Amino acid sequence: MDFQFDNLIFGFSLALTWQNLLFCFLGCLLGTLIGVLPGIGPLATISMLLSITVYFPPLTSLIMLSGIYYGAQYGGSTTAILCRIPGESSSIITCLDGYEMAKQGRGGAALATAALASLFAGIVGTLVITMFSPVLAKVAVSFNAPEYFALMLLGLISVVVFSQGSLLNALAMACVGVMLGLVGSDIETGTSRFTFGVTELSEGLNLVAVGMGLFGLGEIISNLSRHHRGEDIAVIETVDRLWLTGDEFKQAAPAAVRGTAIGSTLGLLPGGGVLLSTFAAYILEKKVSRTPERFGKGAIQGVASPEAANNAAAQTSFIPLLTLGIPSTPTIALLLGAMLIQGVQPGPQILTEKPDLFWGLVASMFIGNAMLVIINLPMIGLWVRLLKIPYAILFPAILIFCCIGTLSLSNSMTDLVVMSGFAFLGIFLMAFGLQPVPMLLGFILGPLAEENLRRALVISDGSFVSLLYRPITLGLILLTVVMLLSVLIPAIRQQKDAQDSD
Repeated sequence: MDFQFDNLIFGFSLALTWQNLLFCFLGCLLGTLIGVLPGIGPLATISMLLSITVYFPPLTSLIMLSGIYYGAQYGGSTTAILCRIPGESSSIITCLDGYEMAKQGRGGAALATAALASLFAGIVGTLVITMFSPVLAKVAVSFNAPEYFALMLLGLISVVVFSQGSLLNALAMACVGVMLGLVGSDIETGTSRFTFGVTELSEGLNLVAVGMGLFGLGEIISNLSRHHRGEDIAVIETVDRLWLTGDEFKQAAPAAVRGTAIGSTLGLLPGGGVLLSTFAAYILEKKVSRTPERFGKGAIQGVASPEAANNAAAQTSFIPLLTLGIPSTPTIALLLGAMLIQGVQPGPQILTEKPDLFWGLVASMFIGNAMLVIINLPMIGLWVRLLKIPYAILFPAILIFCCIGTLSLSNSMTDLVVMSGFAFLGIFLMAFGLQPVPMLLGFILGPLAEENLRRALVISDGSFVSLLYRPITLGLILLTVVMLLSVLIPAIRQQKDAQDSD
């Protein structure tokens, strides 16, 4: 434990430099802003900023992008409480009791509860990273190419299994993402593949252009087309005291602790741990309550528990990224992309090869969570006024920023065409109920899985069977099969029962 404390002190010495403090503040501020404004979200924002971060040191850029990610969890609760519109999907549950509290004149207490629960959960979640990441990394040090391939395969299947909607839909989109990741030059022979004679694609599709088009422009255009169907947002502008009474604190504190425990655990799950944790925390809170009938009518526990859960989950979702190189959410996948663009390969070696990056990022999370309370509560009036900005005004500015960001990265018109193409693809996918998230993760993890598989085959002289002789590889492959069968078998039985009933 003393060793971890020394590492944290080392991390704080890096995070407390004026440059990293400034970008931590900017990331938290921007994260809160895009969390407050419905329809933008951290996924679109980070995809737009990937092109800018290459001009900063790796630690500085990751501190800012991470601040945007967990800052959006804070900001999303503001719109949920004041106008019953979740700024983030993880704030959906907060709408139920938070908005009712605001209507009853207790909006300040609801906002304070969300901020304090988020602060507590963020600190605990970061402590979990501090304690368990090094342990997991030590186990993963024994990984070689076969184990990494099995791990990447597990990550891909996990995303498919935990995705919302049709399993076949998610599996198909993940396969499409893997195929898109194969565009470029063969890693062994250097031969161009799937480039269709376009020499600019010899290095593959640009992650920034793909992410910016798919989630930046695609989602924003889709949101613009259906933005509240022209209806005005009913914003509760009058906020009373921004603090809790003694009785409110006694009710909220245990709920925040339980929500933090759930979020810290479920945040490790791929695909939707952050969103799942809020629902699980709310359901648990309602079951343990002596007055469950109050939920949905302004129960302060209904704000404290899910807000703590989503922030704890947002923090612990960094563990599989930093120690195994596996993204557990789409936004974390973009952070993985940012690290790869900077030439940093996340995984078990990061603690030994890049300790400054790991511990500096962890220390910045403590600082960022403290900053977010200061940013959120005193600036409530500003956030309320921002909610009245028409979305049609925000969109052109975002569109111009996307184009400039893509061009500034490589000065290539091809990337601009790729971004535009994926913007239309994103709209198409959403219109037909297809899932873009598995496709993005397949695009990122596919090439990594291919690279490690080919290295593993070189080691085994081309034998696939010999991969199963390695205990860790075999265990990961079996876990992948079990996870896939756990979803396939119930789906097949359900379909069979439906046919028998007909």
